[in-house]
Amino acid sequence: MRVIVTGGNSGVGKATAAALAADGHSVVIACRDVDKAQQAAAQMPGEVAVAALDLGDLASVRAFADSVESVDVLVNNAGVMAVPLTRTADGFESHIGINHLGHFALACLLADRITNRVISVASATYLFSRLHLEDLNWERRTYSRWAAYGESKLANLLFVAALAGRGVRAYATDPGATDTDITRSLDMAEHARIRRLMHSPAQGARASLQAVTTDLPSGTYLAPRFNQLGRPKVTRLRRKAVDPDAARRLWALSAELTGCDWPS
Repeated sequence: MRVIVTGGNSGVGKATAAALAADGHSVVIACRDVDKAQQAAAQMPGEVAVAALDLGDLASVRAFADSVESVDVLVNNAGVMAVPLTRTADGFESHIGINHLGHFALACLLADRITNRVISVASATYLFSRLHLEDLNWERRTYSRWAAYGESKLANLLFVAALAGRGVRAYATDPGATDTDITRSLDMAEHARIRRLMHSPAQGARASLQAVTTDLPSGTYLAPRFNQLGRPKVTRLRRKAVDPDAARRLWALSAELTGCDWPS
């Protein structure tokens, strides 16, 4: 199959892309840092291509989508975590703009060329989050980088629920606590202490790899057996992550903000 992995140049995305290529799939690493992606691709077996994609810039998302002739599986893996208040090229708060809106636009733009499924990498932080559709871009709230991250992950899950509701094969995955650049950059004093307990990138990639080939029902969530650690298993989502009204309202707002929508 032909698989696009966003953010496939490092961490869980790189491990996902490498495993897929080793299994004989044709992989496209789509990311902002093309040089780093080319270095990563050179270390992988099989057929691996590299393309520029900045999920924080809708013009880049559209340009990348225009270059894609067809794709079987889209893995929405790229993301930012717990960054200070910053905004994308289109003025969106970075977590919701990159983690959700950029991927929402990408999937919608590729809708007529995705032949198999969409996979979105989420996080258990959604458990502690609430969707604020009245202030999605943190223009009136006191900013919290962890709340912003968690809200974007809840949005990922609602997007998967909405796709499944539209008859699209879609899955949500969670790598669990994984030792990658996205965690090493957080200035966490305890990181060195707990690092030995965390998943490796290859272990973190297991849920996404399972989602690529599974025959489980669309909308299934695959997460570590022991919340943050262990092999992935089918995990029941809280009501707020599958609420059809919230999913519908988020979809409508996302389509309005990005100018992109799934064709009827």
